[in-house]
Amino acid sequence: MRNLLTIISLFFITTFSACEFIDELNNVQEETAEPLPNKTFEQEGIASYYADKFDGRPTASGEIFRQDSLTAAHKHLPFGTKVLVTNLKNNRQVTVRINDRGPFVAGRIIDLSKKGAQSIKMINDGIVEVRIEAVLPQNVADSLNQVIYTQ
Repeated sequence: MRNLLTIISLFFITTFSACEFIDELNNVQEETAEPLPNKTFEQEGIASYYADKFDGRPTASGEIFRQDSLTAAHKHLPFGTKVLVTNLKNNRQVTVRINDRGPFVAGRIIDLSKKGAQSIKMINDGIVEVRIEAVLPQNVADSLNQVIYTQ
Protein backbone atom coordinates (compact mmCIF):
# COMPACT_ATOMS: atom_id res chain seq x y z
CA MET A 1 0.00 0.00 0.00
CA ARG A 2 2.86 2.32 0.86
CA ASN A 3 4.41 1.74 -2.59
CA LEU A 4 1.13 2.62 -4.27
CA LEU A 5 0.90 5.91 -2.34
CA THR A 6 4.48 6.71 -3.26
CA ILE A 7 3.82 6.05 -6.94
CA ILE A 8 0.64 8.18 -6.94
CA SER A 9 2.45 11.01 -5.13
CA LEU A 10 5.32 10.94 -7.60
CA PHE A 11 2.86 10.94 -10.52
CA PHE A 12 1.11 14.10 -9.27
CA ILE A 13 4.36 15.89 -8.41
CA THR A 14 5.81 15.13 -11.86
CA THR A 15 2.62 16.13 -13.68
CA PHE A 16 2.20 19.47 -11.91
CA SER A 17 5.91 20.27 -12.15
CA ALA A 18 5.82 19.66 -15.90
CA CYS A 19 2.74 21.88 -16.28
CA GLU A 20 4.43 24.68 -14.36
CA PHE A 21 7.58 24.32 -16.52
CA ILE A 22 5.51 24.49 -19.73
CA ASP A 23 3.74 27.63 -18.45
CA GLU A 24 7.13 29.21 -17.78
CA LEU A 25 8.30 28.36 -21.32
CA ASN A 26 5.14 29.86 -22.82
CA ASN A 27 5.63 33.07 -20.84
CA VAL A 28 9.24 33.39 -22.02
CA GLN A 29 8.20 32.90 -25.65
CA GLU A 30 5.44 35.50 -25.35
CA GLU A 31 7.80 38.04 -23.82
CA THR A 32 10.50 37.67 -26.48
CA ALA A 33 8.25 37.50 -29.57
CA GLU A 34 8.23 40.98 -31.09
CA PRO A 35 6.71 41.69 -34.50
CA LEU A 36 9.09 42.94 -37.15
CA PRO A 37 8.39 46.40 -38.56
CA ASN A 38 6.98 46.38 -42.08
CA LYS A 39 8.08 48.38 -45.10
CA THR A 40 6.60 48.78 -48.56
CA PHE A 41 8.82 47.42 -51.31
CA GLU A 42 8.31 49.27 -54.62
CA GLN A 43 9.72 48.68 -58.07
CA GLU A 44 8.94 50.08 -61.51
CA GLY A 45 9.65 48.43 -64.83
CA ILE A 46 8.16 46.32 -67.59
CA ALA A 47 5.51 43.63 -67.02
CA SER A 48 4.81 40.79 -69.41
CA TYR A 49 2.49 37.83 -69.17
CA TYR A 50 2.89 34.08 -69.54
CA ALA A 51 2.34 32.32 -72.86
CA ASP A 52 -0.45 29.74 -72.92
CA LYS A 53 2.08 26.91 -73.29
CA PHE A 54 3.00 27.26 -69.58
CA ASP A 55 -0.54 26.50 -68.37
CA GLY A 56 -0.52 23.28 -66.33
CA ARG A 57 3.25 23.21 -65.84
CA PRO A 58 4.91 23.35 -62.42
CA THR A 59 6.25 26.68 -61.21
CA ALA A 60 9.46 27.20 -59.24
CA SER A 61 7.41 26.97 -56.02
CA GLY A 62 6.09 23.55 -57.07
CA GLU A 63 2.58 24.88 -57.62
CA ILE A 64 0.95 24.09 -60.97
CA PHE A 65 0.64 27.25 -63.10
CA ARG A 66 -2.86 28.25 -64.16
CA GLN A 67 -3.59 31.12 -66.55
CA ASP A 68 -6.92 31.70 -64.79
CA SER A 69 -5.36 32.42 -61.39
CA LEU A 70 -4.02 35.74 -60.08
CA THR A 71 -0.37 34.75 -59.81
CA ALA A 72 2.96 36.08 -61.03
CA ALA A 73 6.69 35.47 -61.30
CA HIS A 74 9.34 37.73 -59.78
CA LYS A 75 13.08 37.12 -59.59
CA HIS A 76 13.47 37.87 -55.88
CA LEU A 77 10.20 38.35 -53.95
CA PRO A 78 9.42 35.48 -51.57
CA PHE A 79 6.86 32.92 -52.73
CA GLY A 80 3.43 33.75 -51.37
CA THR A 81 4.03 37.52 -51.36
CA LYS A 82 0.96 39.48 -52.41
CA VAL A 83 1.88 42.23 -54.85
CA LEU A 84 -0.19 45.20 -56.02
CA VAL A 85 0.53 45.75 -59.73
CA THR A 86 -0.41 49.10 -61.31
CA ASN A 87 -0.45 49.57 -65.08
CA LEU A 88 1.11 53.04 -65.42
CA LYS A 89 -0.58 53.57 -68.80
CA ASN A 90 -4.17 53.33 -67.50
CA ASN A 91 -3.79 53.16 -63.67
CA ARG A 92 -5.63 49.82 -63.47
CA GLN A 93 -4.55 47.65 -60.56
CA VAL A 94 -4.56 43.98 -59.62
CA THR A 95 -3.24 42.05 -56.63
CA VAL A 96 -1.34 38.86 -57.51
CA ARG A 97 0.53 36.25 -55.49
CA ILE A 98 4.15 35.36 -56.32
CA ASN A 99 4.52 31.64 -57.04
CA ASP A 100 7.28 31.50 -59.67
CA ARG A 101 10.69 32.92 -60.61
CA GLY A 102 11.29 35.18 -63.60
CA PRO A 103 10.99 36.95 -65.92
CA PHE A 104 14.46 36.40 -67.31
CA VAL A 105 14.31 39.04 -70.04
CA ALA A 106 16.32 42.23 -69.49
CA GLY A 107 14.23 45.13 -68.19
CA ARG A 108 11.22 43.04 -67.18
CA ILE A 109 10.34 42.90 -63.50
CA ILE A 110 7.22 40.71 -63.34
CA ASP A 111 5.44 38.07 -65.41
CA LEU A 112 1.68 37.95 -64.83
CA SER A 113 -0.80 35.18 -65.43
CA LYS A 114 -3.23 35.90 -68.25
CA LYS A 115 -5.99 36.68 -65.71
CA GLY A 116 -3.70 39.23 -64.02
CA ALA A 117 -2.78 40.75 -67.38
CA GLN A 118 -6.46 40.98 -68.39
CA SER A 119 -7.28 42.69 -65.09
CA ILE A 120 -4.95 45.60 -65.88
CA LYS A 121 -5.87 45.66 -69.59
CA MET A 122 -2.41 44.82 -70.97
CA ILE A 123 -3.22 41.89 -73.27
CA ASN A 124 -3.25 43.95 -76.48
CA ASP A 125 -0.03 45.76 -75.57
CA GLY A 126 1.82 42.58 -74.58
CA ILE A 127 4.20 44.43 -72.26
CA VAL A 128 3.53 47.57 -70.21
CA GLU A 129 5.22 49.83 -67.68
CA VAL A 130 4.09 48.95 -64.16
CA ARG A 131 4.72 49.76 -60.53
CA ILE A 132 4.69 46.85 -58.09
CA GLU A 133 4.22 47.24 -54.35
CA ALA A 134 4.48 44.65 -51.58
CA VAL A 135 4.39 45.02 -47.81
CA LEU A 136 7.27 43.00 -46.36
CA PRO A 137 9.22 42.83 -43.11
CA GLN A 138 11.65 45.75 -43.15
CA ASN A 139 14.77 43.56 -43.23
CA VAL A 140 13.44 41.65 -46.28
CA ALA A 141 12.51 44.85 -48.13
CA ASP A 142 15.91 46.38 -47.38
CA SER A 143 17.71 43.24 -48.59
CA LEU A 144 15.67 43.16 -51.80
CA ASN A 145 16.39 46.81 -52.50
CA GLN A 146 20.08 46.14 -52.02
CA VAL A 147 20.03 43.13 -54.37
CA ILE A 148 17.90 44.74 -57.07
CA TYR A 149 19.40 48.21 -57.17
CA THR A 150 23.07 47.17 -56.99
CA GLN A 151 22.92 44.89 -60.06
